[in-house]
Amino acid sequence: MSVEQLQEILPFLIPIAIVEFVLLGVTLHHILTHSTYKRGNRALWVVITIVGMQFWGPILYFLLGKEDA
Repeated sequence: MSVEQLQEILPFLIPIAIVEFVLLGVTLHHILTHSTYKRGNRALWVVITIVGMQFWGPILYFLLGKEDA
């Protein structure tokens, strides 16, 4: 990838990266501050969230793991 190509896509990559890290932070905060989950346990969801960091891990947690209040 050339410098010119990188400069063209950088304005799109930066907001996506910011959203990804914010979602990761919110998910990890929720996992570490709650003790009950629909499926699995804290260690499982931390691993899934970090390994599947590119949106999939946090999304899976909020769909499948987060206990409803």
